[in-house]
Amino acid sequence: MESRTLRLIDSLDKLSTWVGKTAAWLAGILMLTVCLEVFKRYILNAPTAWMFDATAMMYGALFMTCGAYTLSQNAHVRGDFLYSSMRPRTQASLDLVLYIVFFVPGIAALVYAGWDFAEISWRIREHSNVTAEGPPVYPFKTLIPITGALVLLQGIAEIIRCVVCLKTGSWPERQKDAEEIDVVEEQLANSTYVDEESRKRAIEHVHDIDEAAHQRAGGRGAEP
Repeated sequence: MESRTLRLIDSLDKLSTWVGKTAAWLAGILMLTVCLEVFKRYILNAPTAWMFDATAMMYGALFMTCGAYTLSQNAHVRGDFLYSSMRPRTQASLDLVLYIVFFVPGIAALVYAGWDFAEISWRIREHSNVTAEGPPVYPFKTLIPITGALVLLQGIAEIIRCVVCLKTGSWPERQKDAEEIDVVEEQLANSTYVDEESRKRAIEHVHDIDEAAHQRAGGRGAEP
């Protein structure tokens, strides 16, 4: 039963990760679009009226589609400085209450309202009125209920993760992703000024710091 539960968490994490990493390519497209518009505006003196709307919608799409991925990595900003000093089971209890009382109703309301926004926008073939020749808005508004549903699915994974932590006293592992620690390891590996023994000690020390930080954030660790 526990293995099936962990597989379910892992499957939802992988879904959020795939969507987030796929959507991350929008950042490159957005950069190229802005650079093109700057070139046209200031070099060719031929600005594009609808480019402002297009870049705003691309940024919004990037922001929304990466929400579930960020949640799967436990990377959303926490405002409670007491949380880091709590034991895993205490963290899980607090998270469970907050997910059930605030997260699920709030995201469910977002999906419900977003569906109405998208449906009305498609019905009237809505276009942006911020600039002349505004681009269509209905594809962008369609992302509201879709990305909301993805965040809700990841929230379910987080609720299950809390339950597992309450039972076992430790947080289930998350999907491995690139982090600052990987950059440190790469820099140390390529350094010609550090001997092998010092390099190993430095990497072990960095891993200890990273492990302690994740444990305080509720990502790893077990209760003594």
